[in-house]
Amino acid sequence: MARKTVPFNQSGASKLPNDKPVVYKIQTDSGKTNYVGVAKKGRVQERIEEHLEEGKISGSKVQIKQMPSIKEAEKAEARIIARSDPKYNEKGK
Repeated sequence: MARKTVPFNQSGASKLPNDKPVVYKIQTDSGKTNYVGVAKKGRVQERIEEHLEEGKISGSKVQIKQMPSIKEAEKAEARIIARSDPKYNEKGK
């Protein structure tokens, strides 16, 4: 599936594809993952913009990976969270 990395800002979010579900990582300049999430088809850009508006998660770039289904995205999200223990993901969620 397709991968893409863009700046964590309004302009970057508008460049993300919306045609498939994704698992996304908000990362620092050095590549450390601060947050991992999923977005449904048609809501990818909107979901990233929600994080920008809230201003609670710091980061400089967003990396997405398109997935065949939301279920696959959720499985990938759980694996990434378990492996990288992102700073802003809630424990036990």
